[in-house]
Amino acid sequence: MNARRLDRRIRKEARSLLREAKGALLKKPEIKGRAGALAPVVAATDQALTSGDLAAVRRQLPVLDSLVDELIARPAKSAVGERVESLVVAVLLALALRAFVIEAFKIPSSSMYPTLEIGDHIFVNKFIYGLRIPYTSTKFLEFRGPRRGEVIVFMQPCDRDRDYIKRVVATAGETVEVRCDVVYINGKAIPQQLADGECSYEDNDTGEWREKPCSRYRETVGDETYETFQEPSRPLRAPQPSLRTDFPLHHDGFPDEAPSCGAASGGGVEAANQAVGTIVESDPNAAACAPRMHYVVPEGHVFVMGDNRANSNDSRFWGSVPLDNIKGKALFVWLSYKDWSLTNWTGIRWSRIGNFVQ
Repeated sequence: MNARRLDRRIRKEARSLLREAKGALLKKPEIKGRAGALAPVVAATDQALTSGDLAAVRRQLPVLDSLVDELIARPAKSAVGERVESLVVAVLLALALRAFVIEAFKIPSSSMYPTLEIGDHIFVNKFIYGLRIPYTSTKFLEFRGPRRGEVIVFMQPCDRDRDYIKRVVATAGETVEVRCDVVYINGKAIPQQLADGECSYEDNDTGEWREKPCSRYRETVGDETYETFQEPSRPLRAPQPSLRTDFPLHHDGFPDEAPSCGAASGGGVEAANQAVGTIVESDPNAAACAPRMHYVVPEGHVFVMGDNRANSNDSRFWGSVPLDNIKGKALFVWLSYKDWSLTNWTGIRWSRIGNFVQ
């Protein structure tokens, strides 16, 4: 470093230290430290700097620097303070991620078997359908809407304090009809194939685990191929209507009213943001298992069903889901267990951990 640059650096350092020292003297003129009283050192350094006596500045600078460090410098953060600050930052980051990007959700029922089981813990992508103001249904940035076949988490239209998880089978303007366990979208049957005619699964709807029979089918909706549970008698029985899965229902040739929150509660108050779809008759004289009347999904809504078709409380009973109620798309299982405690890990379903939701 050449002499001129060194001199400039010394002057700059001296001016900076003088500013700090003079500010401290204004508050406490008699401030002293181990190297002596601050005021005389400030006066001597200031005089040397004003007169251009750089040799004197060099002599005073170490003393002034020592006093400023001792008397004025901000005390270092304690180890506890640093830990608290790190913890606060981590908590704020976690809250931001939960509010806008990703959220954990636990599967409480068997309505999505075999895709999701009771005790599955999944992550939900809240970013894909747009950013939402936390604890509201207001979105300020939308990227795309949900697509057929995707599994979504949403606020139940009739009880917005409860989160549900179901599969989108139809979007706004599309038609839905279920006859003899076959789902028709826009008049076309969803492709399906029998995978297992004698399956079973464990349910816990009564507080105790018990085995239930089923039949297992493979379906394709949109870009998603997945499996569903149907009634155990379906593969062997002759085609006939099923009151547990047929939709829309009809009596004496006339359709029931379109499903909605009000209809589900026996004529109660409709949900504020839920539009009621319409039912259209296509062929009222059709055979029992042939399409005869369908439901039209209203604008701004999606129609959802559980993969456990005979054991799911879904849009067939309380209507379509407003897009504003949707929280996000199911991603993958990060933890799964039937029973678990710190001393008993045998109930953890290790094979399910890391599985993507399809």
